[in-house]
Amino acid sequence: MKTYRYVIVGGGMAADAAVDGIRERDPHGSIALVSAERFPPYKRPPLSKALWHDYRLERTFLKPSAAELGVDEHLGQAVTALDRAAHTVTLASGAQLRYERLLLATGASPKQLPFGEGVIYYRTMADYLRVRAAAKEGRRAVILGAGFIGCEMAAALRQSGLETAMVFPERHLLERLLPADLAAHVTAYYREKGVELHAEDVPVAVERAGDGFRVRTRAGRELAADLVLAGLGVRPNDGLAHEAGLRVEDGVVVDSRLQTEDPDVFAAGDVARFPLDALGGELVRIEHEDNAKSQGRLAGRNLAGAEEPYTHTPFFYSDLFNLGFEAVGVLDARLSTVADWKDGFRKGVVYYLDDAGHVRGVLLWNVWDAVPKAEAVIREGRPAGGVEALKGRI
Repeated sequence: MKTYRYVIVGGGMAADAAVDGIRERDPHGSIALVSAERFPPYKRPPLSKALWHDYRLERTFLKPSAAELGVDEHLGQAVTALDRAAHTVTLASGAQLRYERLLLATGASPKQLPFGEGVIYYRTMADYLRVRAAAKEGRRAVILGAGFIGCEMAAALRQSGLETAMVFPERHLLERLLPADLAAHVTAYYREKGVELHAEDVPVAVERAGDGFRVRTRAGRELAADLVLAGLGVRPNDGLAHEAGLRVEDGVVVDSRLQTEDPDVFAAGDVARFPLDALGGELVRIEHEDNAKSQGRLAGRNLAGAEEPYTHTPFFYSDLFNLGFEAVGVLDARLSTVADWKDGFRKGVVYYLDDAGHVRGVLLWNVWDAVPKAEAVIREGRPAGGVEALKGRI
């Protein structure tokens, strides 16, 4: 059994950033990176964005690679057990690795339907390669779900020449995220772009039909498809932590240093539930690129003894045909909102407030280079001068 100073479980952007963080403080300490995926760490956002445009596949792989930084990569190997007392992890092959300090960067997995042969739950590089090979102009795709992945993939496939249909239970696209009027605008925009929308409906069966599939819905629709993709949200991969006796609450709970109650075990990225400094330490879990990279790097530094708090306020972004946005904090359509539109729904800022009038999130709709300003508004909490004073702030 080989002993490493650091073992990283996971092979995504948080894991890759953790290697960088470790190397900033410990240039020579031994590191093992164990990933269930067969690919080395890569950027996940291009899978539903840039790779469908003028973007080369090799640019998605993160540089310098973990191997170039002296990391032993164990790819295509899931970790099946964590023994905190023995400081070991067991791989699917049966091999064991001993660690001095461990990072759980296990990410999240797509929620799945209880039926449906051949449905692609889109998330990984392998999923992209499978869909890319099958996505040919003139073919037809049916997408289940209207969140980030569903909307981004609908735009990507439609722009690639595929007939594209979406089935989702809400009235509008991104309805759980955007104010009702903006969500309605996005929905109308997708229809203008030629996406066939079936709102307030859900699939009840996905069946093989010749060389393709047939999606049957609760409303009685039967939709033919060459490809069926699902974007139904994700669940954190926190089972390993739970079985090891760590605190789990829809994610692995960590403190401000990204440390679990076990001083030798840390967590970062999609799987971590952490205190968000800008919201007064409220525990949150964030599933976006900026958080994975910034949190992974700090976790690596703290694995190597830095003991630094995570005070960064993550942002996220999306591209929807020619629409784009960045957002900071908590965006939840159930919160009250104050909108400051500059040009109809083409450009503006939406503030999300709780019942006490504190700003909890900011949506920057086609407004760029304003993330620091949005973070400052959130840290301020209750806006001086009342909510109307928010207009013109960004």
